[in-house]
Amino acid sequence: MLSVLAVTFPFFALVLCGWLAARVGVVPLSAIGGLNTFVLYFALPCLLYRFGAGTPLAQLLDPVAAGVYFGCALVLVGTVVLLRWRRWGWSDASFAALVTAFPNSGFMGVPLLVALLGDASAGPVILTIAIDMCLTSSLCVALSRLDAGGASGAGAALRQAVRGMAVNPMPISIVLGGLASAFGWQLWGPVDRTVAMLADAASPVALFTIGAVLARSQRNQHEAVAVGEYLPLALAKLLAHPALVWAAGTLAMRLGLPLSPFTLSVLVLVAALPSASNVAMLVERFGAHTGRVAYIILASTVLAFFSFSALVAWMV
Repeated sequence: MLSVLAVTFPFFALVLCGWLAARVGVVPLSAIGGLNTFVLYFALPCLLYRFGAGTPLAQLLDPVAAGVYFGCALVLVGTVVLLRWRRWGWSDASFAALVTAFPNSGFMGVPLLVALLGDASAGPVILTIAIDMCLTSSLCVALSRLDAGGASGAGAALRQAVRGMAVNPMPISIVLGGLASAFGWQLWGPVDRTVAMLADAASPVALFTIGAVLARSQRNQHEAVAVGEYLPLALAKLLAHPALVWAAGTLAMRLGLPLSPFTLSVLVLVAALPSASNVAMLVERFGAHTGRVAYIILASTVLAFFSFSALVAWMV
């Protein structure tokens, strides 16, 4: 367990550093947007491109792993929406479902799992990022609009989500990395070194930014959120989600489907990550309950230090 904590502690410590820096004002709230922009548009796309280019295409397009992971996301989203929509409405229930099913695989998952399991884990992690950003997010955004305009509102929201995905540098970098892997493309030396420098900056800056974003979300809340409204969903993210992926993956292997134990371990650990901080930005954009989502992200991030480390110690 101590050897696992030696790996996971620095990642969560960087999140804490970002949170403290924003809370005490060392990092102004106005600067957090710049940090986010650097990570989302420069550092993280370069990291995803490099790992994608160095990963066999079969791992990036693994249909069994994709089916297991997305199937579990659908079950989790459907369960949360069905349990909450009558009380909260479609919008709040849909984004609560998204933050429960969407792990922080981009900002935290890639560097953390590569540090724990090696470069071979990058392919399955990148696959989950693509699924969450392109499919799970689009589905939840469409469901969130059923309050406003029924099927027509959901269709408009889905089109908006697809347009946003088309200009998002993270999916684009995954596609480019996959093409580079498939065709053996190599970047010109100076460009490759530039991309490498940006990729090396992704992990520390992304983790620091997670903490700063959480602190900003807390400071922007003007109403209390009951523990019962966010803690069960945070626990569902950290416990039910990985358990569901493990059960589905184990069933797939027993049915003889080509899913390796290593890939399943990566999928389970991705599902055990805390909620993605960028869901808070989607919630603000679509006018849902920001406080509840912010608390789910915060609670899952704090608790994940213990739950994720314990799961790694048990599985690895």
